[in-house]
Amino acid sequence: MNRGNAVPMVSLRGVGKSFDGHRVLAGVDLDVHAGEVVSLIGPSGSGKTTLLRCMNFLEAYDEGEVRIRGALLGYRLAQGRRERESERIIAEVRAPVAMVFQQFNLWPHMTVLANVMAPLTLAKRMHEARARELAGQALARVGMSGKADALPGQLSGGQQQRVGIARALAVHPEVMLLDEPTSALDPELVDEVLEVIKSLSRDGMTMVMVTHEMSFAADVSDRIVFMEKGRIVALGPPDDMVRRPTHPRLQAFLQPWIRRSLAPAPGGAGLPARSSQP
Repeated sequence: MNRGNAVPMVSLRGVGKSFDGHRVLAGVDLDVHAGEVVSLIGPSGSGKTTLLRCMNFLEAYDEGEVRIRGALLGYRLAQGRRERESERIIAEVRAPVAMVFQQFNLWPHMTVLANVMAPLTLAKRMHEARARELAGQALARVGMSGKADALPGQLSGGQQQRVGIARALAVHPEVMLLDEPTSALDPELVDEVLEVIKSLSRDGMTMVMVTHEMSFAADVSDRIVFMEKGRIVALGPPDDMVRRPTHPRLQAFLQPWIRRSLAPAPGGAGLPARSSQP
């Protein structure tokens, strides 16, 4: 990927965050460039989801800077001091960023189409006819056109998550943040969501994803970030991070996955060089 002097889509410098005196993020630096897929991995409690939420100011970070396409997110500098920015400016700066959540967050009383239209009509004040058109296109993109009139309760978990992805796509984001998008799914429903994400990566969508699907992260990511105790411990391309890890803590973290991957399976054995299967 030739980045040249391009401004990163998302840039973090010294980002810190504390909850009730507990430092969850401890000075994180990271750049995410246009068209790049970055996966955040690490043990529970390492700060992955908090970092993701700071990237679009769903969590207000305490230290450092988050910039979206070069614009400071969440704060302004006034007389040498940092002050919280107005909600209007915050919304403008983070407008290129959309989020996909673990738990789908669909309104149960609204149809699939209405759920996908909602960010367009409510947040962007878009005319209903245009919002309906864009929502229909987004549903088609994730293979859910046939469920437009269904209620979320009539869908499987995988289908609901695909609707969640469609809702994020409908606003035409430049960056998508995905917080463990398969963690709430039964194992047999995981693949359908991963295939949608993989197709988005092939189309050049910039994505930052928290995931425990190691094989998928290795297959789809340009870079993988390993976090522990609120810090980035290791960062690099998938071959260095997952297939041939050298950092001792990363090796220990990956050992259970490596043992499962190397276990003989019906019809074959061993770890394939590239795999889309979690």
